[in-house]
Amino acid sequence: MRNLSLVVSASRTDPIYRCSHWLCALPKRSRGRSVAAMGAQAMLKTLVYTVNSLLQQRRYRAALAVLKGFRNGAVYGAKIRAPHALVMTFLFKSGSLREKLKAIAQATYTHSRNLAYFVFTYKGLMALQSQLQGKNFQLHSFVAACVGGWLVFGENNHINSQINMYLLSRILFGLSRLAVEKGYIPEPKQDPFPIFAAVTWGIVLWLFEYHRHTLQPSLQSSMTYLYDDSNVWHDISDFLIYNKSNTQK
Repeated sequence: MRNLSLVVSASRTDPIYRCSHWLCALPKRSRGRSVAAMGAQAMLKTLVYTVNSLLQQRRYRAALAVLKGFRNGAVYGAKIRAPHALVMTFLFKSGSLREKLKAIAQATYTHSRNLAYFVFTYKGLMALQSQLQGKNFQLHSFVAACVGGWLVFGENNHINSQINMYLLSRILFGLSRLAVEKGYIPEPKQDPFPIFAAVTWGIVLWLFEYHRHTLQPSLQSSMTYLYDDSNVWHDISDFLIYNKSNTQK
């Protein structure tokens, strides 16, 4: 009897016994829902295991890298565009709250989509060229990016314009450093950055003052706020507290 009681006591502490005992104590409807939930959880675990096994397969690595590149492009595009669009829209654009939120969402979507499409195209073409020629060459990167840039960022809109000009400034810096490293340009004896800063600001303010239409609209808005709006005020409210009084808006 003592041995029997020990077996019963031990069985009651077993998780399977406790789970089955709990299910039996439930009403039939609740029991069915619980079984269905456990079945769904098991299916989910199986699905996750299958996907993880697939991700470890080396033969699919190139294709999976293209898909993750698409994902990263979409996420990164949204992360950097949403805050920028939020600030610029509420600072410089007029309209209702609904219109402003719509403009922010549209700019974020366009940037996120374009960057995702470009990364997908670039990595896909890189993988294709590597597959055809057995390995990667430097020209592959240039060709793949040229095709992606033409297809994705070739449309002349304000989002693509900002992205392309952002890249232009970076590649000019990069090419200058590369030219020095390769010996095409002698290394400066002094830091050339002060000269670069002086020329950059001199040109941009000259363009703003006398050829404003040549500048990008967002840059025009920023410079108008800084240099034109600071010439106008009526009292302390629009001199120190606000940029413009209510009658001017």
